[in-house]
Amino acid sequence: MTTALTVRTENLSVRFAGVPALDRLDLRLAPGKIHGLLGRNGSGKSTLAAVLAGFCRPDEGRVLIEGGDLGTAQEPYENAVVTSRVCLIRESGDRPDAVQVKQAIGLAAALRPYWDADLAGDLLDRFEVPLNKKIQKLSRGKKSALGVVLGLASRAPLTIFDESYLGMDVPSRNLFYDALLADYTEVPRTFVLSTHLVSEVSAMLEEVVILDNGRLVTQSPVDSLRGRGASIVGPAAAVDKFTAGFTVLAEERLGGTKSTTILGDLDPALLAQATAAGLEIGPVGLQDLFVHLTGARS
Repeated sequence: MTTALTVRTENLSVRFAGVPALDRLDLRLAPGKIHGLLGRNGSGKSTLAAVLAGFCRPDEGRVLIEGGDLGTAQEPYENAVVTSRVCLIRESGDRPDAVQVKQAIGLAAALRPYWDADLAGDLLDRFEVPLNKKIQKLSRGKKSALGVVLGLASRAPLTIFDESYLGMDVPSRNLFYDALLADYTEVPRTFVLSTHLVSEVSAMLEEVVILDNGRLVTQSPVDSLRGRGASIVGPAAAVDKFTAGFTVLAEERLGGTKSTTILGDLDPALLAQATAAGLEIGPVGLQDLFVHLTGARS
């Protein structure tokens, strides 16, 4: 049985050729939760995942990982004890493609102290990944499925999936989501899912971290974030009057009717006021909030 890990970053900055990929990032990932790491292309998600796993060293600041059998907080870079308990699965692979699947499984079993061979075997069967085939001969979907197997069967106290399942078709992704939730229930640990597929994973997430241009836009429990947005629909003049003072994320108008998406807390008194003004209040989905909060960018 593993124990989930806590992650903290303090003033974390990473630069490539002088350009910041992460810019003075402060955040805390609570243990035993499924965290969503969201952001557009170039937002810093993959860089953050790599730093958390000890794949690269920050230019400034630090990452601290603590809990479980690690005890006190430690930095992951060049720390074999920490990195053996952190599993990062990236869409790019990081696997020796010239070897057979069974050899990659054997290597993972040797390196991962919490490795579960029975789970690995079950997942290989469910995803129909052939043991005797070389990884380089697998389809993109099967390579992604192998990554999922390596990540889940590691049962690492901190497991990070960085867009690692994008090569899978919808049924295979759904199988992955079901397998993750089932195993998370059996062996609670800290998961980080870095993804563009916000609508697909939103029901799984407990906490959300949104990055934009290497900076933290927001970190919040999913329910709290959803509660921060609302769509207000009704006569244009009434909508404008009600939404004055709120942060307006989007507006649409059709004739005399207007729909405005706002960011802000609506207490019972405000809800009653909106109803009295003949306005309709609707929820805003996590994906829509993500799009609005990060803005349109090519």
